[in-house]
Amino acid sequence: MTAKQHIFLVEDDLSFGAVLKSYLEINDYEVTWVDDGKHAVERFRAGEYQIAILDVMLPNIDGFTLATEIRKLNKDIPLVFLTAKTLKEDILKGYNAGADDYITKPFDTEVLLCKIQAIIKRQSVETPPDRPFFTIGSYEFDARLRTISRDHEQQKLSPKEADLLKLLCQNKNELLSRETALRKIWGDDGYFTARSMDVFITKLRKYLKDDPNIEIRNIHGSGFMLEEK
Repeated sequence: MTAKQHIFLVEDDLSFGAVLKSYLEINDYEVTWVDDGKHAVERFRAGEYQIAILDVMLPNIDGFTLATEIRKLNKDIPLVFLTAKTLKEDILKGYNAGADDYITKPFDTEVLLCKIQAIIKRQSVETPPDRPFFTIGSYEFDARLRTISRDHEQQKLSPKEADLLKLLCQNKNELLSRETALRKIWGDDGYFTARSMDVFITKLRKYLKDDPNIEIRNIHGSGFMLEEK
């Protein structure tokens, strides 16, 4: 029997929270529901979840702050915000806090269910098995020691350079979306972190430049691809 996907739900409206929890459970999800942001971090720490659904307006701690704390415990978990707020500034704040989606109340529960299914499916595809060693053309990359070796020469990488190269290797000859890389490594996909990532891509290209069969391509408007010819 396949284990149920576990949802972490934080919603302070007791009647709405109970209805939403029941609806998700009817659709074969396991749900841990917390009705106060103050207790949410401890409850999250005690469990293992595939997605977190957070109301923005919570007593004691707001959903954006809670998302930041959750990201410290699990930087990869998808986040969905629920809110009655429709101001552009609030929506942008949600995405800058690492949101995978932002749903304004009232909403259709079937739409929420479809979004949850799509996010979890995407997450399972985007999380390849962890490996410490990669071959990139004539280079050997040790992600654990953060080194690239070729012809007895070795280059030491910074932590973020190594994390970015590892993501590219895990998606070799496939598109690595800009958004995925920014959220997994930097924790947000804002303008300034995007510019920072471009600098790291330039450095990685320099490290790999001696093998003409290796190229980190810029896929316009989408992301990057580590291509091995």
